[in-house]
Amino acid sequence: MSVAAAPTRTCGLIELGLTPYQHALGLQRRLAALRAEGRLGDLLLLLHHPPVITLGRGGRRAHLLVEDSCLAALGIEFFEAERGGDMTYHGPGQLVGYPILDLAGYGRDLHRYLRLLERVLIETLAAFGVGAGRRMGRTGVWVEDKKIASIGIHVTRWVTRHGFALNVDMDLSPFGLIVPCGIRGAGATSMAQELSRPVAIDEVIPVLTERFQAGFGVRFVPAPSAAPLGALGGAHEDPSDRPPLREAVCMTPLA
Repeated sequence: MSVAAAPTRTCGLIELGLTPYQHALGLQRRLAALRAEGRLGDLLLLLHHPPVITLGRGGRRAHLLVEDSCLAALGIEFFEAERGGDMTYHGPGQLVGYPILDLAGYGRDLHRYLRLLERVLIETLAAFGVGAGRRMGRTGVWVEDKKIASIGIHVTRWVTRHGFALNVDMDLSPFGLIVPCGIRGAGATSMAQELSRPVAIDEVIPVLTERFQAGFGVRFVPAPSAAPLGALGGAHEDPSDRPPLREAVCMTPLA
């Protein structure tokens, strides 16, 4: 029986913790530019965001079901992003991954890249006993009719930005403020909800990184130090500096 060779491709792994969306967006853009110039190797950024709703370039603003003033009252930011896909919500307790990869090393195949991301997420969930899968014609990962992980990417010069968001253990109620991913009637679920127990992001990261290495055929190596990343605009926010998500009467969506 032959033994598979160890991966020769390396990838840096950076865990940023709680990071404001705008900071993460600027960091991605700078790192992707450096990757396209060959000044950095491949990277995977893992983090989670304070409450924010984002709209992809293919989405509709009408999929936000409340007024902007309601979002402000709830402490939820709003951003239009250059990623694909429609509208989604990010918040604490959701594990977000932003691969900065040169797809020249992965076959220059966007469809294959999306399916690899889905497979990594499906296998990660399976390791915890959560049965998840794909739905025909809809990017992302589902548990029956509820979405547990979203995927939205942007590629320039074959270098990727944005990526995936896995609902680990988070407040799912803000998904009711939007039409998630532009799919009316689609529900959201999380690992904690499916397992009926608390799940820590730190519990999920080792499993996800193992599946990512296997799926993409890479080996994680030490990434650039935190100081250069901070200089690029990726300094993260201390959770204690931000007030909790506030309740408000405007939780009722617009008619």
